[in-house]
Amino acid sequence: MDELFPIFLKLAGRRCLVVGGGSVAEAKMEGLVRCGAEVRVVAPQATPGIRRAARSCRIVWNERPFLPSDLAGVSLVVAATNSPELHEEIFQQSQQAGILCNAVDEPERCDFYYPAVVRRGALLLAISTAGHSPFLAQRLRRELEEQFGPDYGPWVEEIGRQRRELFNSDISPEGRRAILKELSSERAFAEFQAMHNLSAANNRGKVYFVGAGLGDPDLLTRKAWNVLRSADVVLHDALVSPQVLSIVPPVALLYSVGKRCGAKSITQEEIHALLVEYASTAKTVVRLQGGDPLIFGRAGEEISALRAAGVDFEVIPGVTSASAAAASAQIALTDRRVASQLIFLSAHRREGEFERDLKSVPRIGATLVIYMPGSDYERLAHALRDAGISEETPCLIVSRASTPQELICRTDLASLASMPALPTPALLVVGAVAAAAKAEVLPVSVGAT
Repeated sequence: MDELFPIFLKLAGRRCLVVGGGSVAEAKMEGLVRCGAEVRVVAPQATPGIRRAARSCRIVWNERPFLPSDLAGVSLVVAATNSPELHEEIFQQSQQAGILCNAVDEPERCDFYYPAVVRRGALLLAISTAGHSPFLAQRLRRELEEQFGPDYGPWVEEIGRQRRELFNSDISPEGRRAILKELSSERAFAEFQAMHNLSAANNRGKVYFVGAGLGDPDLLTRKAWNVLRSADVVLHDALVSPQVLSIVPPVALLYSVGKRCGAKSITQEEIHALLVEYASTAKTVVRLQGGDPLIFGRAGEEISALRAAGVDFEVIPGVTSASAAAASAQIALTDRRVASQLIFLSAHRREGEFERDLKSVPRIGATLVIYMPGSDYERLAHALRDAGISEETPCLIVSRASTPQELICRTDLASLASMPALPTPALLVVGAVAAAAKAEVLPVSVGAT
């Protein structure tokens, strides 16, 4: 493979084309829009996020298949479909027209690669493995994020301000060069940190716990939207959607602190330390959590840590999974005709604790919403039966509620164990209200993923 030439492109005002209308295409579209490009999406179908961007005139969406004429006047094209044949056609035509092309997940059809990026204001650190190992690039990005903290952003801005002043002065080129070299030294950075921390000690930042809902940014509260738009640092969970993260200003620090499938990349204590540390150096720190941060999250522990450190905080609730799932399935969780109680449970407990919790729930007249049910539906069914719940009780599995990938599957307790495991995040609704779920999408065919 030829050696890559690393550059940073200015795309503001330039025409860029995205072919494809899925979630990957949407993510590529958002990155180009963030850089100020004039983006056009070509696809017969498109995600709700692409449709919203088109309605708000952030992009142009051509609701049709790709045509060779779409490349006219384009500086850069991203092919993000599921058709290798179409990607080959786009790549060859781009080559002939001298247009830079990236066919997603196909290195042989790429003139450039999307790097893993560390953003510290005007400072951008980009890592590429030429498509060989995106996971390695992401690991290196995390290491660089730790090495180059949030102070680098305002420091680089300050260097830029002083550089402009120097070029407007009468100082000699040699003297200017010596000063600029000193301004970028480790000693100068240490002095900047000391001054910045002294100021921050008198004016500490504030942490906002923000509920990101289930992925649809239109379901965010107005207050959550405003706080995200003004964020300096955002510590977010793994399941927060790219659409919600795109609201964050480009100059803000994004830090993933998610835990998936038991593989903890960061401990809870480390998250506490990060919240306290960033609150001492940044004005607005956002702890962005999926759903509602006060329901089956770690907000309680994080609040205790902030209180102990004397850090100011505020909680902005979000739409929890139960509400989003009920809205998608068009059911009332507390339909007074069949349910006078609503009980939230988590199946993600230590061995035996979930089964013990079920022993205290009513056998009838209640709706059970089980968060984080996992994929072992047989275990859930066995525990529910042991708790005295009838096998005829309707059940509803809702996966990825409120997103384009949403799946809803209706069954009963007797058949729950044989149902296919739906993708996370998912929850299980148990009770008579599940029988009223909208019929046109139910049941989902066996084997859906």
